[in-house]
Amino acid sequence: MIRAFLKASRQKHMDLTLSVPGGRQVRILERPGLWMAPDALDALGADLRSVAGKTLPAGQLTYGVLGGERAAMERAVITLVSDRKTGAPIAFNALALMQVDLGHRAEDVLHLGLVMIDPEVRQQGLSWILYGLTCVLMVLRNGLRPLWVSNVTQVPSVVGLVSSGFAQTFPNPAEPTATRSLMHLMLARAILRDHRAVFGVGPEAEFDEARFVITDAYTGGSDDLKKTYEDAPKHREDVYNNFCRAELDYARGDDVLQLGIVDVPSSLAYIRRDVPAGGLAALAFAIGAAALQRAAMPLWQWADSRRDFGPLRAREADK
Repeated sequence: MIRAFLKASRQKHMDLTLSVPGGRQVRILERPGLWMAPDALDALGADLRSVAGKTLPAGQLTYGVLGGERAAMERAVITLVSDRKTGAPIAFNALALMQVDLGHRAEDVLHLGLVMIDPEVRQQGLSWILYGLTCVLMVLRNGLRPLWVSNVTQVPSVVGLVSSGFAQTFPNPAEPTATRSLMHLMLARAILRDHRAVFGVGPEAEFDEARFVITDAYTGGSDDLKKTYEDAPKHREDVYNNFCRAELDYARGDDVLQLGIVDVPSSLAYIRRDVPAGGLAALAFAIGAAALQRAAMPLWQWADSRRDFGPLRAREADK
């Protein structure tokens, strides 16, 4: 464990491997396209496509980390779950870091992206890993500053997870008083203008700013994700199911765009609500490794005279 902590402190981008209950291993990789060797990156892509092939056996996605473009891997934060004994990949979550241009400044937004689970291991307690763990670590990587998150979906269960899991979420069907702020609107406009490729929405899709609904959204590479309302996984609370049925045209292929904030209070609520007792040790290790990297990286860089770190560098090594 000490070696893993030291490894984390030396890396600019997060690369953590954790053992979790149930015989699973989790690896979290931040922007692997920027630092991974080509062979390792190809192997990672193959693992993701393996899970996707079991999840969508009748089709193939052509966008994001499954599309074979290095640029997608350069902005991705990937959580890959494997069987600890066989090493076989069984689930993944591929987030995307977007720098959204608001005109007067840029805002970092974490797009919640793709979540895929091998049908044979569904309902086996992986949701706490795939839907919250990486977001908590990214808050820590962000210096505990709040981080905007975006979500594009037509799945009622996911709409509910995002609504209950993040702060200031809009739309939030469970909160009739949830309001669309100016920041929500500015971010949504900029995301739809510049970042459609991140979530596979084609240029012909229109955005309803009043409802935050993207109409005819499945024409930009995400075609095989399109579902009927009957096939879309439901939430245990009908308020989210009723919202999606009323607001989305499933025959046309509509999505809801949700924007919210992940911050320290929402992260603590996730830990209390979703992390099982058996997963607390793994979570503590992940948080500790990320914190060590955040605190120790500048000092490590300063002390390393073999490489040039620009304005943060050690004195020149003796000849």
